[in-house]
Amino acid sequence: VERERIAAGKRTRERRYYISSLPADAARIARAVRSHWEVENRLHWCLDVQFNEDQSTVRTGFAANNFAIVRHIVMNLFRLNTSRKGSIKTKRMLAATSDKFRAELLGVMT
Repeated sequence: VERERIAAGKRTRERRYYISSLPADAARIARAVRSHWEVENRLHWCLDVQFNEDQSTVRTGFAANNFAIVRHIVMNLFRLNTSRKGSIKTKRMLAATSDKFRAELLGVMT
């Protein structure tokens, strides 16, 4: 798949190779590639913007992996919680200040 983009007046061209069991139909493969990157971009945007993942200074041993797992779990808990409307940022603030909401997120009956 060849991609071309213009950023800050500079044109760049990138070629990526994919392995797939899909029939060699350009439109179908393009949809699969876009779908994959849509999910990736949404996930990483959320982790970076809502959880400041790129600013994390955790680097030693398994700590970085462990914190990444915890961030993914917390993000999924917030997304699955439909009892309250609000952004992940709003739910993070509420979880930081409300024992009741934290218990609700974790499914603990109080």
